[in-house]
Amino acid sequence: MARIKSNFICQSCAAISTQWSGRCDACGEWNTIIEERSESGIGAGPKSAKAGAVSTKLFALSGQSEDAIRIKSQIAELDRVTGGGFVKGSALLVGGDPGIGKSTLLLQAAAKLADQGRRVIYVSGEEAIAQVRLRAKRLGVANSNVQLAAETNVEIILATLEEAGGVDLVIIDSIQTLWTDRVDSAPGTVTQVRTSAQAMTRFAKKPEPPLFWWGM
Repeated sequence: MARIKSNFICQSCAAISTQWSGRCDACGEWNTIIEERSESGIGAGPKSAKAGAVSTKLFALSGQSEDAIRIKSQIAELDRVTGGGFVKGSALLVGGDPGIGKSTLLLQAAAKLADQGRRVIYVSGEEAIAQVRLRAKRLGVANSNVQLAAETNVEIILATLEEAGGVDLVIIDSIQTLWTDRVDSAPGTVTQVRTSAQAMTRFAKKPEPPLFWWGM
Protein backbone atom coordinates (compact mmCIF):
# COMPACT_ATOMS: atom_id res chain seq x y z
CA MET A 1 0.00 0.00 0.00
CA ALA A 2 1.34 3.43 -0.94
CA ARG A 3 2.33 5.64 1.94
CA ILE A 4 0.07 8.65 2.47
CA LYS A 5 2.07 11.87 2.27
CA SER A 6 1.51 14.59 4.85
CA ASN A 7 2.32 18.26 4.97
CA PHE A 8 2.44 20.40 8.09
CA ILE A 9 0.76 23.78 7.71
CA CYS A 10 1.00 26.81 9.99
CA GLN A 11 -2.50 28.05 10.82
CA SER A 12 -1.17 31.56 11.35
CA CYS A 13 0.79 32.25 8.13
CA ALA A 14 0.04 29.17 5.94
CA ALA A 15 3.71 28.21 5.67
CA ILE A 16 4.20 24.55 4.69
CA SER A 17 6.87 22.24 6.08
CA THR A 18 7.58 18.53 5.77
CA GLN A 19 7.72 17.86 9.51
CA TRP A 20 6.04 19.09 12.66
CA SER A 21 7.68 21.50 15.04
CA GLY A 22 6.42 23.49 17.99
CA ARG A 23 7.36 26.83 16.46
CA CYS A 24 6.79 28.03 12.89
CA ASP A 25 10.07 29.05 11.25
CA ALA A 26 8.29 31.49 8.94
CA CYS A 27 6.26 33.61 11.37
CA GLY A 28 7.63 32.57 14.76
CA GLU A 29 4.25 31.58 16.23
CA TRP A 30 4.11 28.66 18.67
CA ASN A 31 1.78 25.63 18.45
CA THR A 32 0.15 26.70 15.18
CA ILE A 33 1.36 23.85 12.95
CA ILE A 34 -1.03 21.00 12.16
CA GLU A 35 -0.73 17.95 9.94
CA GLU A 36 -2.66 17.84 6.68
CA ARG A 37 -2.72 14.76 4.50
CA SER A 38 -2.12 15.40 0.83
CA GLU A 39 -5.46 13.90 -0.21
CA SER A 40 -7.55 15.83 2.32
CA GLY A 41 -10.05 18.51 1.38
CA ILE A 42 -13.21 18.85 -0.67
CA GLY A 43 -12.87 17.09 -4.00
CA ALA A 44 -9.52 15.47 -3.19
CA GLY A 45 -8.87 11.77 -2.90
CA PRO A 46 -6.81 8.87 -4.18
CA LYS A 47 -6.05 8.86 -7.89
CA SER A 48 -7.93 5.59 -8.28
CA ALA A 49 -11.13 7.33 -7.18
CA LYS A 50 -10.83 9.74 -10.11
CA ALA A 51 -10.43 7.08 -12.79
CA GLY A 52 -14.12 7.26 -13.75
CA ALA A 53 -14.41 11.06 -13.62
CA VAL A 54 -16.65 12.75 -16.19
CA SER A 55 -14.94 15.26 -18.48
CA THR A 56 -15.95 18.91 -18.56
CA LYS A 57 -17.23 20.83 -21.58
CA LEU A 58 -14.74 22.98 -23.53
CA PHE A 59 -15.62 26.36 -25.06
CA ALA A 60 -14.04 28.55 -27.73
CA LEU A 61 -12.49 31.85 -26.66
CA SER A 62 -14.65 33.68 -29.21
CA GLY A 63 -18.43 33.57 -29.19
CA GLN A 64 -21.51 35.07 -27.59
CA SER A 65 -21.34 36.12 -23.95
CA GLU A 66 -25.00 36.46 -22.95
CA ASP A 67 -24.31 34.26 -19.90
CA ALA A 68 -21.86 36.85 -18.59
CA ILE A 69 -24.32 39.71 -18.23
CA ARG A 70 -23.37 41.80 -15.21
CA ILE A 71 -25.70 42.24 -12.25
CA LYS A 72 -25.65 45.72 -10.75
CA SER A 73 -26.11 46.13 -7.01
CA GLN A 74 -27.24 49.77 -7.44
CA ILE A 75 -24.53 50.77 -4.94
CA ALA A 76 -22.41 52.99 -7.16
CA GLU A 77 -18.98 52.47 -5.57
CA LEU A 78 -19.50 48.71 -5.20
CA ASP A 79 -20.46 48.41 -8.86
CA ARG A 80 -17.48 50.55 -9.85
CA VAL A 81 -14.86 48.40 -8.10
CA THR A 82 -16.35 45.24 -9.64
CA GLY A 83 -16.09 46.55 -13.18
CA GLY A 84 -19.71 47.56 -13.59
CA GLY A 85 -21.46 44.74 -11.76
CA PHE A 86 -21.18 41.07 -10.84
CA VAL A 87 -21.15 37.96 -12.99
CA LYS A 88 -23.05 34.85 -11.88
CA GLY A 89 -20.78 31.93 -11.13
CA SER A 90 -18.08 34.11 -9.64
CA ALA A 91 -16.89 34.24 -6.03
CA LEU A 92 -15.92 37.51 -4.38
CA LEU A 93 -14.07 37.97 -1.09
CA VAL A 94 -14.88 41.14 0.84
CA GLY A 95 -11.99 41.79 3.22
CA GLY A 96 -11.11 44.47 5.74
CA ASP A 97 -10.40 45.19 9.39
CA PRO A 98 -12.94 44.18 12.06
CA GLY A 99 -15.71 46.75 12.42
CA ILE A 100 -15.00 48.45 9.10
CA GLY A 101 -18.52 47.71 7.82
CA LYS A 102 -18.23 44.50 5.77
CA SER A 103 -21.42 42.97 7.16
CA THR A 104 -23.29 46.25 6.71
CA LEU A 105 -22.19 46.53 3.08
CA LEU A 106 -23.08 42.90 2.35
CA LEU A 107 -26.53 43.26 3.88
CA GLN A 108 -27.20 46.50 1.98
CA ALA A 109 -26.14 44.87 -1.29
CA ALA A 110 -28.29 41.82 -0.54
CA ALA A 111 -31.31 44.05 0.03
CA LYS A 112 -30.67 46.05 -3.16
CA LEU A 113 -30.52 42.88 -5.27
CA ALA A 114 -33.55 41.37 -3.56
CA ASP A 115 -35.50 44.55 -4.32
CA GLN A 116 -34.64 43.98 -8.01
CA GLY A 117 -36.37 40.61 -7.85
CA ARG A 118 -33.19 38.57 -7.37
CA ARG A 119 -33.29 35.62 -5.01
CA VAL A 120 -30.76 36.21 -2.22
CA ILE A 121 -29.70 33.94 0.65
CA TYR A 122 -27.67 35.45 3.50
CA VAL A 123 -25.86 32.85 5.66
CA SER A 124 -24.64 34.24 8.97
CA GLY A 125 -21.94 32.32 10.76
CA GLU A 126 -21.12 34.99 13.33
CA GLU A 127 -24.50 36.39 14.33
CA ALA A 128 -27.91 35.00 15.19
CA ILE A 129 -30.90 35.63 12.93
CA ALA A 130 -32.23 38.19 15.44
CA GLN A 131 -28.99 40.20 15.21
CA VAL A 132 -29.10 40.28 11.42
CA ARG A 133 -32.72 41.42 11.56
CA LEU A 134 -31.83 44.22 13.97
CA ARG A 135 -29.09 45.45 11.62
CA ALA A 136 -31.53 45.31 8.69
CA LYS A 137 -34.01 47.37 10.69
CA ARG A 138 -31.34 49.99 11.49
CA LEU A 139 -30.41 50.17 7.81
CA GLY A 140 -34.03 50.48 6.75
CA VAL A 141 -33.99 47.30 4.64
CA ALA A 142 -35.96 44.97 6.91
CA ASN A 143 -38.75 44.60 4.35
CA SER A 144 -36.45 43.34 1.57
CA ASN A 145 -37.03 39.73 0.54
CA VAL A 146 -33.67 38.35 1.73
CA GLN A 147 -33.72 34.80 3.08
CA LEU A 148 -31.63 34.22 6.21
CA ALA A 149 -29.84 31.23 7.69
CA ALA A 150 -27.57 30.88 10.72
CA GLU A 151 -25.20 27.99 9.94
CA THR A 152 -21.48 27.22 9.85
CA ASN A 153 -21.30 23.65 8.53
CA VAL A 154 -20.33 23.59 4.84
CA GLU A 155 -22.19 20.36 4.03
CA ILE A 156 -25.43 21.68 5.55
CA ILE A 157 -25.11 25.01 3.71
CA LEU A 158 -24.52 23.32 0.34
CA ALA A 159 -27.42 20.91 0.91
CA THR A 160 -29.66 23.87 1.72
CA LEU A 161 -28.61 25.69 -1.46
CA GLU A 162 -29.18 22.55 -3.55
CA GLU A 163 -32.68 22.20 -2.12
CA ALA A 164 -33.49 25.90 -2.53
CA GLY A 165 -32.50 26.06 -6.23
CA GLY A 166 -32.72 29.16 -8.41
CA VAL A 167 -30.56 31.32 -6.13
CA ASP A 168 -28.94 34.42 -7.64
CA LEU A 169 -26.72 35.49 -4.74
CA VAL A 170 -25.33 33.72 -1.68
CA ILE A 171 -23.62 35.74 1.04
CA ILE A 172 -21.47 33.92 3.59
CA ASP A 173 -20.65 36.11 6.60
CA SER A 174 -18.01 35.09 7.21
CA ILE A 175 -15.91 32.39 5.55
CA GLN A 176 -13.72 32.19 8.66
CA THR A 177 -16.57 30.72 10.72
CA LEU A 178 -17.21 27.79 8.38
CA TRP A 179 -16.09 24.21 8.95
CA THR A 180 -16.35 21.01 6.94
CA ASP A 181 -16.53 17.39 8.07
CA ARG A 182 -13.68 16.59 5.68
CA VAL A 183 -11.03 18.47 7.64
CA ASP A 184 -9.81 17.77 11.16
CA SER A 185 -9.08 21.28 12.38
CA ALA A 186 -10.88 24.14 14.07
CA PRO A 187 -12.97 26.75 12.22
CA GLY A 188 -10.87 29.74 11.19
CA THR A 189 -7.69 27.75 10.60
CA VAL A 190 -5.96 28.02 7.24
CA THR A 191 -6.96 24.49 6.28
CA GLN A 192 -10.64 24.98 7.15
CA VAL A 193 -10.91 28.36 5.42
CA ARG A 194 -9.21 27.09 2.27
CA THR A 195 -11.25 23.89 2.09
CA SER A 196 -14.54 25.68 2.79
CA ALA A 197 -13.78 28.30 0.13
CA GLN A 198 -12.95 25.55 -2.38
CA ALA A 199 -16.29 23.88 -1.73
CA MET A 200 -18.24 27.13 -2.17
CA THR A 201 -16.33 28.05 -5.33
CA ARG A 202 -17.02 24.61 -6.83
CA PHE A 203 -20.72 25.06 -6.12
CA ALA A 204 -20.62 28.47 -7.83
CA LYS A 205 -19.45 26.79 -11.07
CA LYS A 206 -22.55 24.60 -11.41
CA PRO A 207 -24.73 24.84 -14.57
CA GLU A 208 -27.15 27.25 -12.84
CA PRO A 209 -24.63 29.08 -10.68
CA PRO A 210 -25.33 31.60 -7.94
CA LEU A 211 -22.97 34.45 -7.24
CA PHE A 212 -21.01 34.04 -4.02
CA TRP A 213 -19.80 36.83 -1.76
CA TRP A 214 -18.15 36.13 1.54
CA GLY A 215 -16.75 38.28 4.28
CA MET A 216 -13.35 37.65 5.85
